[in-house]
Amino acid sequence: MKGGLTGYVGRHEASVRERLWAPLTQDELSDLLDEHLVKISWLQHERLVHLLVTMLFALILMLLVGFLLLLPTPGVWLLVMALLVLGLLVAYVLHYFRLENSVQRWYALADEIRTRMLEETEG
Repeated sequence: MKGGLTGYVGRHEASVRERLWAPLTQDELSDLLDEHLVKISWLQHERLVHLLVTMLFALILMLLVGFLLLLPTPGVWLLVMALLVLGLLVAYVLHYFRLENSVQRWYALADEIRTRMLEETEG
């Protein structure tokens, strides 16, 4: 079983899809949608925090590169710091990309739940 964000997202999606295939009442579908929307809000919060951290690391990297370009004799330590921050920034961008894709999939999943609710109402 996967851990971390990937595991959490995968388990939740599998659980919702499994429950969508089961015969559910309108109240059960409503509860499922409510639970899913709460988890979407958690993921949106996580996404916002990671966006802010990513922007902070981008700003720090720009400052370090600026110092590297403007100082007459920049030290090797400045280059090492810039490379470390660049590595962290790449990792944060990849993580943010996964968060964004997960939120977009969860929006589509919420639409599937709403569609199922409408079908149950009409049928």
